[in-house]
Amino acid sequence: MHQPVFLEDTQVVKKIKVKSRKMGARKRLAAEARKEKNQKLCVARLVDNNTSPRKTRLMADLVRGKDVEYALNVLKYSKKESSEKIRKLILSAIANWQNKNESARVEDSSLYVKEIFVDGGTMMRRLRTAPKGMGYRIRKRSNHITVVLDSKIAAVEEEQTEENVNQTEE
Repeated sequence: MHQPVFLEDTQVVKKIKVKSRKMGARKRLAAEARKEKNQKLCVARLVDNNTSPRKTRLMADLVRGKDVEYALNVLKYSKKESSEKIRKLILSAIANWQNKNESARVEDSSLYVKEIFVDGGTMMRRLRTAPKGMGYRIRKRSNHITVVLDSKIAAVEEEQTEENVNQTEE
């Protein structure tokens, strides 16, 4: 029979060194540019909204690419259940934008809904009684809504600076 082997506390375990890979200059510059660009955007997310994604996408399609004031008015007077949730989400995104840009006014910045997308969330499965002792499955769907707001003024300024950089390089 084998007897168990006990290790003493004095034994040292060798540490394995992991080489840290450094990012190349081109990738680093691209990553920094991406971070700066995303810093100007403001995002708001609603997770596990208990409405079907298909029904919510109808309202999301109405406000995509529109000015914030127009989008809020459309959502305010809509009868759909998801319109009120998207409206609150846009108001939350506006508040996030105000926190990032404390010196600027919302009215002067001409914010618009740059992106809005609805992803499918978790699905609750329920059983409904059916004939002959069977049960039909009911899928209660939920979704995740993401709203990205941007300023039209900032977008125009970025395009002008990019054109100036391209002209100086040539």
